[in-house]
Amino acid sequence: MNTVVHTGSCHCGAIAIEVDAPADIEAYECNCSMCERIGFVHLIVPASRFRLVRGREAITTYTFNTGVAQHLFCKVCGVKPFYVPRSNPDGFSVNVRCLDRSTIRSLRIRPFDGRNWEASAAGLAQLSHEDGLHSQCAGSESASTTDSSIWRAGIDQYLPSRRCFACSDTSRKPCFS
Repeated sequence: MNTVVHTGSCHCGAIAIEVDAPADIEAYECNCSMCERIGFVHLIVPASRFRLVRGREAITTYTFNTGVAQHLFCKVCGVKPFYVPRSNPDGFSVNVRCLDRSTIRSLRIRPFDGRNWEASAAGLAQLSHEDGLHSQCAGSESASTTDSSIWRAGIDQYLPSRRCFACSDTSRKPCFS
């Protein structure tokens, strides 16, 4: 997959991010109680393709329901440029609306039925795994334990215990193929 570096930020610029993703983005619009209210358009990526450039100190966290999703907002302006989604706790969901448009060639938005999350979530699980495949889901005997950019970004304190919804791996560090 050919990727470009997309940059983005919250409204005030206190939080800045980079994400490696195709120029032709396929994103998801969710109708759950949270996403519908804030208009979040999801670009779900593996943790290794996400970088927090600045703003760790500007992040505040909100959780509800199961507490797995870590909704990360800017303390200054209240915008949510990214978060750790319940469907993909080993990756990040970046709000396409917070990305600089200059690197986006095209955008296809697909609906996601977040109101019926349990019935729909499995369809997103592969998006946060390198090459769309979790090594243990593919029957590999071992997953890589190398640190990804999420740990180098220094925001691991905001993250819940990791779990792959396809195979139920509960290791703390994300697994990548």
